[in-house]
Amino acid sequence: MFDVQPLLRRLRRPIVAMLAVIAGLMVMTAAASAMRVAPMVSELTTTGAGSTARIEVGNIGSAALPFETRITRIDFDENGELIETPADEEFLVFPPQGVVPVGGRQVVRVQWVGDAEIDVSRAYYLWVRQLPVATTAEPPQDSGAVSVSVLYTMKSLIVVAPPGAQANVEVLSATPMMVTPPTPEIDPSLTQGVAPPAPVAEPGLEIVVANTGKRYALMSGATWNIAGTDTAGQPFALVMTGQQVAETVGVGYLAPAGGRRTFRIPTGASLDPSQPVSVRFTR
Repeated sequence: MFDVQPLLRRLRRPIVAMLAVIAGLMVMTAAASAMRVAPMVSELTTTGAGSTARIEVGNIGSAALPFETRITRIDFDENGELIETPADEEFLVFPPQGVVPVGGRQVVRVQWVGDAEIDVSRAYYLWVRQLPVATTAEPPQDSGAVSVSVLYTMKSLIVVAPPGAQANVEVLSATPMMVTPPTPEIDPSLTQGVAPPAPVAEPGLEIVVANTGKRYALMSGATWNIAGTDTAGQPFALVMTGQQVAETVGVGYLAPAGGRRTFRIPTGASLDPSQPVSVRFTR
C-alpha cells in the first residue's frame, strides 16, 4: 500500500503572458505586479467541514492586483500529458474575482458542491489569473515608449477524496534506456523567438507505474529507491528524495482506479538491461 500526501512547494509553475502596446521606439517596462498563491495543494472531503479549502492570493508587487479564478478538472494520459476540462460547476468559489492591494492578501474560499457519493478521488486546478486591468496611469501615447504588462497565472492543485480511500501503487516495469529531460517552458517573447537548446539525452530508466487504489498518489511525495547493475557489472543504487523527484518529473500526480504513468528518470550511469532493476517507494 502506498499513500503519498505531503504538500509540494514546486507545483507552482507561473504561466507568463506578454501584452504590448506599440508606439515609436521600444522601451520595455518591468512588471508592475506579482502574486503568490498558497497553499499549492489542498485536499477536500466530499462532505462536512473538510469540503472547503481556503486559498490565499497575495500581492508582492508594486501595484494593485486584479484577478479572477476558474476551475478545471485534470487527468493525465499514460505519457504524462495533462488533460484539462472546465469544472466550475462542481465548486462554489468566493470571491471569484477581486483586487488585492499592494502588500495585501485575499482569501478565496473553494467549496466542493459536486457529487457527494464519488467513490474515487478526483483532481482539479484552481486557476488564479491576473487580469489586464489598468490600475496605474498609462504613459502618454506620444512618449515613444512601449508599455509591457507581465500577467501571471498560477494553479493550485485541489484533490477531492472520498472517506477511507487509499492508493495502491505498483511498478509495472523499469527499463534502462537513454532519457531526455523535458524542454523548459519559456515564453518565446522573453527570448526574442529563439527556441531554447534541446536537452541532451542521458542514461536513465523508464519506469511505468499504476495505481489500482481509490485514492490518488503524489509520486514526488515519496523517496524513490532504485537498485540494479551497471554496464560494468557493478552494483548500482540510487536514492531520490521527494524534492529531487519533483525537480525531475514535477508533482507526479497518479490518478486512482487504474491510473498509469510513465516516468523517465536520469540515473547518471548506464544500467545493464539484461539484469533486474528494482524500484521501491518509501515515505
